[in-house]
Amino acid sequence: MKAILLGATKGIGRAIGRQLAERGEDIFLLGRHAEELELSARDLEIRSGRTSTIGTARCDLLAAETFDSALNAAVKSMGSFDTVIITAAHFATQSHLEDDERACRDLLLANFTNTVLFCEKARKRLMSTGGGTLCVLSSVAGERGRKPVVLYGATKAGLSAYLEGLDHKFRNQGLVTVCVKPGFVKTGMTASLSPPPFAGEPDGVARSIIRAIDRKTPEIYTPGIWRWILAVIRLLPRWLMRRLNF
Repeated sequence: MKAILLGATKGIGRAIGRQLAERGEDIFLLGRHAEELELSARDLEIRSGRTSTIGTARCDLLAAETFDSALNAAVKSMGSFDTVIITAAHFATQSHLEDDERACRDLLLANFTNTVLFCEKARKRLMSTGGGTLCVLSSVAGERGRKPVVLYGATKAGLSAYLEGLDHKFRNQGLVTVCVKPGFVKTGMTASLSPPPFAGEPDGVARSIIRAIDRKTPEIYTPGIWRWILAVIRLLPRWLMRRLNF
C-alpha cells in the first residue's frame, strides 16, 4: 500500500498511521501544522523500523489552494499512491456553532465542500493510474437530523451521500470507496463531551478501518454497535425525535 493520510497527527488518524507503519506500508502525511507533521513522521519511522524518511506536506481543509501542491508532494516522494485516507474534520458543539458565525462557516466549508473538493482531486489521480482506494471518515451524526448536531450532522449526511454515489458510479472502474461512520470515539475532538458506555477507542476504530480498506468494504459503522443503535434511531417517528435531546 502507498497511502496518503490527511489528518494523521491526531486521534483516529494517528492510530491508523501507526498501525499502517507497523505493518510496513508506505505512508505520506498531510496536515495543517508542519511541526505536528514532522513529529508524527518521525514517530512512524521508528515504529516501522524503516531507514527512509516519511514525507509530509501542508494541506488545510480551509484552504483549497493547498490541495494540488500537497498531492504533488506525495507523488514526488512516493512515485505514486494507491490509497487516500481522510480523517481530518472540524467539530464544535451545536450551541457554539449557532453563536459563532465564523466557526459555523469554517465547519461547513471544511467538513463538506472542501472535503469533497479534495476527494475529487484524489479520485481523479487514483483513476488516472488504474484505480485505488478512497477512505473517508463521515459520522453516525449524519444518519438523522438530531438536536445536538444539526450543523455537524448535516455536513456528514452530505458527505456520506457523496461517498455512496462515488461507490455506485466508479467501483467498476477501479475506484474503491470506503465510507467510515464512527460513533462516539474518545479523542481530543470529543474530550469536552461525556462519553456513552459504548464509546470507542482510537486503536480499535483504526483496526476496523484498516480491515475495511483491506476487504474493500464500501461502508462500516465503528464501533460496530452503532449499526444497531442507528437501526433503531432511523425508525423513530419525527414527533418523538422532536422531544428527545440526544
